[in-house]
Amino acid sequence: MSTTTVSISGMTCGHCVDSVSEEISAIEGVQSVTVDLNKGGVSTATVTSDGDLDPGQIGEAVAEAGYLVVANDA
Repeated sequence: MSTTTVSISGMTCGHCVDSVSEEISAIEGVQSVTVDLNKGGVSTATVTSDGDLDPGQIGEAVAEAGYLVVANDA
């Protein structure tokens, strides 16, 4: 198991959390996604996966949901 923390800007509500969680969960190997919402600021997504994830894939998933990764520990 591997854990990746991603900082995301632009999220303001529960719908934002659902959208980001859904897109990241679609990445192969992802087991769970937990988002700590900071309305209008930088929110944090913690992703648990089978192994290391490609930061580019996470960034693309977040962009697909309409938001921007501003930092990533992967």
